[in-house]
Amino acid sequence: MDRTAASPSREPAWGRDLLFLALALAAFLFSLLGVRALWSPDEGRYSEIPREMVASGDWVTPRLDGVKYFEKPPLVYWLQGIAIRLFGVREWGLRLVPALFALAGCLAVYAAGRHLFGRRAGLLAAAVLATSPLYYFLSQSITLDMPLAVLLTGTLSAALLGLEAPPGGRRRALLWTAYAGAALATMTKGLVGFLLPGLVLLVWVALARRWRRLLPLHLLSGLAIFLAIALPWHLLVARANPDFAYFYFVHEHFLRYATTIHRRYQPFWFFVPVLLAGMVPWTAFLPRALGLRRGDPRRAAALFLLLWAGLVLAFFSASSSKLIPYVLPCLPPLALLLGRALAAAWDEDGRRLRAAFAFLLASGVGLAAILVALPWALAGNRDVAHAAGLLGGWLYAAAAALALAGAAPFVLARAGRPRAALAALVAGAALVLSTLAAAAPAFDGERSVKSLALQLKPLLRPGDEVAAYHDYPQDLPVYLGRTITVAAYQGELEFGIHAEDTGGWMIDEATFWRRWAGPRRMYAVMEPDRFAALAAAGRPMALLAADGGHALVANAAAAGTADPVPSMFPTSRRETVTERGPGPHGKATHGDGHPRPSD
Repeated sequence: MDRTAASPSREPAWGRDLLFLALALAAFLFSLLGVRALWSPDEGRYSEIPREMVASGDWVTPRLDGVKYFEKPPLVYWLQGIAIRLFGVREWGLRLVPALFALAGCLAVYAAGRHLFGRRAGLLAAAVLATSPLYYFLSQSITLDMPLAVLLTGTLSAALLGLEAPPGGRRRALLWTAYAGAALATMTKGLVGFLLPGLVLLVWVALARRWRRLLPLHLLSGLAIFLAIALPWHLLVARANPDFAYFYFVHEHFLRYATTIHRRYQPFWFFVPVLLAGMVPWTAFLPRALGLRRGDPRRAAALFLLLWAGLVLAFFSASSSKLIPYVLPCLPPLALLLGRALAAAWDEDGRRLRAAFAFLLASGVGLAAILVALPWALAGNRDVAHAAGLLGGWLYAAAAALALAGAAPFVLARAGRPRAALAALVAGAALVLSTLAAAAPAFDGERSVKSLALQLKPLLRPGDEVAAYHDYPQDLPVYLGRTITVAAYQGELEFGIHAEDTGGWMIDEATFWRRWAGPRRMYAVMEPDRFAALAAAGRPMALLAADGGHALVANAAAAGTADPVPSMFPTSRRETVTERGPGPHGKATHGDGHPRPSD
């Protein structure tokens, strides 16, 4: 056992640690889940698809605004659908799914760290992971990346512990857990669910010369478990949708990875600064954590963790489609390595850590000063002034939290109290992240149409039509509780639009204006600048409200007038106009007269 591990006979029971961690992490991860609106596009998309599953009863074919959506498998949609059934369409209920995965990921890292390096290393690894900014903020966001990262963590941790265990029931159970984890990861985000674990294991076995450790691998029973979990949905959806296989396997896996078809190209090194920033403040200790020492009894396990982080980073860096959350699966193995290194420093006098704490002091105080000074230094910059105005007092609260998080650990480290310094750093990082999360609702108007949807909802009558014009704000149907018309826009809906007859609600420009001029009550959401141009051109539309990035308008039948009202519109899309305040929340309406899948 590593020298950082305490004697097993003296360590507290697993149950007590897990209960303490679960309660502490739940308080940290769950307390702010409902403070902000659903942000588009991701949170709107991954809430609307399960809402439509619940409404239609079709849990096999995912649909977004009534359009087939085959970009990802449905495991997270199903879990979100269960949350909707239990709690309704509420932000905190929908975000509970990624937050629960994040909690499970921290507990899995603790368990793996305790098995490999001792209790202290496991506890520190869980704290490092939970307070890494990328991990925390994705725990608060409805995406597929947190579930994928946690399932990969379970898969690879179980595989490592299983291959290290002697033949017997424990080894079999761990390897079966790894097979099941890979299947669930595949049901979360596709083929990477088993390709990445397979790549890491193959390279590790070769480099560590652990070929003999592979047997027994329980391959046949493991494959049976994998296929029992991952295969049925793929067969069912392919049977119901003959166009599924090519789009899902070729377009969304091979072409997404090998080409720039999704227009998300970034340079090869893109994820390196993302990863370093995503683990602040713990990035300061990475040089201490990444080394491999000769004679280390846990060298093979440390090599496994390095390969886990490095190969995942290389895999996504080689892709022609890059988004910041893709690098999240690198964080758990790095947290384990950091937990091990920090546990080794726990009983030292703190001298070896003073350089890192000095760097964090300079970083925390420097960032705090920038936050306070930037609005004054760039007062002429409209975007900076706008962001500062939205944040208000939160700007200074975040600056104070950063300064405190940098100063307190440094002072304690200088006093020769490394344990207190590390505890203060964990608390400071949690304070900064919680402060930033609490400030996030200031940007709801920029990232969500919730306020407009809640003003529109009580106005809707059976048969009214709601359209998104040259845009598709993906949280709009979630808050309205109904699918909407999408005019002169395709985007990621393009495949589904052409896969079946969606002409009733996926319409072109000419069709939109014919309906707009008709006797039917119709509302539309569009970009404020586009509304201003249309109103100036004499298009008959009345502005009901505008909030951040969208304007809500009505046609003559809905507004009672055909006169354009450009004077009601602000001179900048950054300003907010509300001509009609929100009414009481009305019951969601579904029928809009179009021949679309039933809600």
